[in-house]
Amino acid sequence: MTTKELLIKEIETLPAELLTEALNFIREIKNSHTAKQSITNNLHGSTAEDLLEFAGTWSGDDIRECLQLVHDTRMPLEF
Repeated sequence: MTTKELLIKEIETLPAELLTEALNFIREIKNSHTAKQSITNNLHGSTAEDLLEFAGTWSGDDIRECLQLVHDTRMPLEF
């Protein structure tokens, strides 16, 4: 049996009170997948020029802490 057929079989035997929960779960999975794909598609092909749009737009007082976090957690470059 295919995965789709197995899912349908399971849904057919699911108690009525759990159908709404199953539907919500499936929709949540689809939305999460769509959101991840959207983020990936938006980042793919980004250039430094694209990032200039955000230059000078930092809003907050924790820039030093954020920069330190970047320095502390980045991987060393190897040439």
